[in-house]
Amino acid sequence: MTNETSDLTYADDPDYRIAAGPFEPTWESLQTFTCPDWFRDAKLGFWAHWGPQAQPAYGDWYARHMYVEGSDQYRFHLRTYGHPSLFGWKDVCATWKAENFDPDGLMRLYKEAGARYFTAMGVHHDNFDCWNSRHHRWNAVEVGPKRDIVGLWREAAARYGLRFGVTEHLERSYSWFNVNKFADKAGPFAGVAYDGADPQHADFYFLPHGDTTYGFPSNPPEWWKKQWFQRISDLIEHYEPDLLYTDGSVPFGEVGRRLIAHLYNLGAERHGGRPEAVYTLKHFTDQHGLNHGEYRDGIGVLDMERGVVPDIREQPWQTDTCIGGWFYDRRKAYKSAADVIHMLVDIVSKNGNLLINFPLRGDGTLDDESLHVLQGIGRWMAVNGEAIYGTRPWTTFGEGPTRSGGGQFNEDAQAWTPADYRFVRKGDTLFAFQMAWPANREALITELKLAEDCRVKDVRLVGYEGIVPWSQTVHGLQIGLSPTSPSEAVHTFAVQF
Repeated sequence: MTNETSDLTYADDPDYRIAAGPFEPTWESLQTFTCPDWFRDAKLGFWAHWGPQAQPAYGDWYARHMYVEGSDQYRFHLRTYGHPSLFGWKDVCATWKAENFDPDGLMRLYKEAGARYFTAMGVHHDNFDCWNSRHHRWNAVEVGPKRDIVGLWREAAARYGLRFGVTEHLERSYSWFNVNKFADKAGPFAGVAYDGADPQHADFYFLPHGDTTYGFPSNPPEWWKKQWFQRISDLIEHYEPDLLYTDGSVPFGEVGRRLIAHLYNLGAERHGGRPEAVYTLKHFTDQHGLNHGEYRDGIGVLDMERGVVPDIREQPWQTDTCIGGWFYDRRKAYKSAADVIHMLVDIVSKNGNLLINFPLRGDGTLDDESLHVLQGIGRWMAVNGEAIYGTRPWTTFGEGPTRSGGGQFNEDAQAWTPADYRFVRKGDTLFAFQMAWPANREALITELKLAEDCRVKDVRLVGYEGIVPWSQTVHGLQIGLSPTSPSEAVHTFAVQF
């Protein structure tokens, strides 16, 4: 099928209808996107990467790996639920009840911890919709919790004044989830097909086909492109998100571009013609030779999964990461609150936002360690939030020996030193974050050497009620610190020129 024929077909097909508005489904039109100020000002968002894969409490990609003979999750499934030919993913989904899910209580915690936007997972690679889906019976209202999870999240976010986002990971399900038709090669069930081979559940598990990669499908059928478009359109039409996150780049050519234009036009329609919606996408560079969709700079917000850019990026961007694993995993150690704060400061100094997941257990609750980290972030934000929200990059993101920014999936903890600083500005104030507390209680910021165009008028230590001594020389801005830090992690100087 030629591009011309495809465009004509999609444009004329009512199933691919998009809202009227300023955006057309072309790269050129989508590249007129301008990131709205709400996103640029927010800086910190929390994510509930939560669905039925949290129920086993044994980590990410459970719905795939439980069908991969010999994997950790396969062995766990065998001893916990039984053989996947007898107890498959559909059966695990039915055990997910979310019985202690309190979206209002959780949203209050997120707001208190400093979140300015909240994002809920709509659908993961496991092909299970977490909303009242019109196009797919395998959803949270019909199976498992018997509740509209996305809808409940949206209502709670609105009550607490947080912008609301949703994430979709569906485009790769056709290949990623297709391992459900495998069979063991050894043991008492050798040659017995897993439950995904049962044709009565093909609307969940898919009819047999040969693609079992974990990237985007290499040659997806037209019906799958249409189903993806219909289900994600349903998600954005009925829950009106301010943000849509795709786990990869733009899927399915014209079909994906139509979905983005639809999102943007719906957002503009809700805001008097002013585009307010944000689409985030990733730029995977042919990782492991897999297809991750088409990337074009400027059509939305670049998302760095578990990674940071090396320098100030002219256009706003986002890191998405987790304090542990993506889905709840009883085996995982967590990042500390200090780890998260250091990441946040570094990211914001480079014109980015941080979207961080706190993995919920299957019943819908946070464990004690998650609460401890969440509360630590909240205490820091209560003191230092003025230096985060609504800020913009300075002329340089920082100084000092420590650098982060190795691309996607590269977020190793840094050994920050007192010589490391990160900078942002707000109005005529420069905020300088010293990334470690100095033993001698002195700070020297060499970027602020005395010069004709750099004369400091006042310095304060954010959160400290006293006056800190300072002097500006040709060597830099030297500041004496308080006896103890007013913050549990990074401390902040507000510099007036």
